[in-house]
Amino acid sequence: ERVKDTPFFMAEERPRNPYSLPASDETIYEPFILSGHKRIAVLSDIHIPYHSMSALTAAIDFCKKDKPDALLLNGDVLDMFQLSKFSRDPRKRHFAEELKAMEQLLAVLQKTLKCQMYFKYGNHSERYDHFLFAKAKELIGVEEFELEAIIKKHCEGIVIIKDKRIIRANGLNIIHGHEYTQGMFNPVNVARGLFLRGKTSALQGHSHQTSEHTESDMNEKITTTWRAGCLCELHPEYAPLNKWNHGFCMVDLDGKTGFDV
Repeated sequence: ERVKDTPFFMAEERPRNPYSLPASDETIYEPFILSGHKRIAVLSDIHIPYHSMSALTAAIDFCKKDKPDALLLNGDVLDMFQLSKFSRDPRKRHFAEELKAMEQLLAVLQKTLKCQMYFKYGNHSERYDHFLFAKAKELIGVEEFELEAIIKKHCEGIVIIKDKRIIRANGLNIIHGHEYTQGMFNPVNVARGLFLRGKTSALQGHSHQTSEHTESDMNEKITTTWRAGCLCELHPEYAPLNKWNHGFCMVDLDGKTGFDV
């Protein structure tokens, strides 16, 4: 639905198919507009059940004190280890156990923060559909097996954001980071890479490290990009040496375009 007074409203209806062209499977890519909130907590890359107990506790403590009216789980809440295409250690937790741990975490967040919760898909969330495509394609389209239905079953009232959609909160664009499918150009730091790709104020997760980059243009317009840290273990078996660090973001919104990260 295209709503009036938004950038996606089309004032005059144009002919849809005056030449009787063949039917198209084109998809319409529009952002998810995050509105009606003044303070949003953004937690990225929890990777249940490989979450950091101390980092996640610190984040919840901070949120409890600052009282956000929305919580955005910005991708890779679940690790989905056993659904990965890579070689899997059979001793690691299975998907059912991950879901149980996720249910426990979401219940804690709902009870503690008492705010609207949003669940954005990250690249690890996409492992679920890829697994079904390869192993159980007959279940594709069955509502009970859709990841969205599974998550909502474990957390009433949560809003699901999928399909690599950009989230827009006033003048700030929020992505998980895997939306740039060709990889993030990463000179100096990830935030600068995000600036070079997006050319607008933006926040992302995905690469498990914090950074910030600011530039001004000829007209002195300032653009800043941020990279949130992760809330998972810092030295997993597959990447014990890295530049990761723990972190999360709080975003204050003011009016129609203002924001503070």
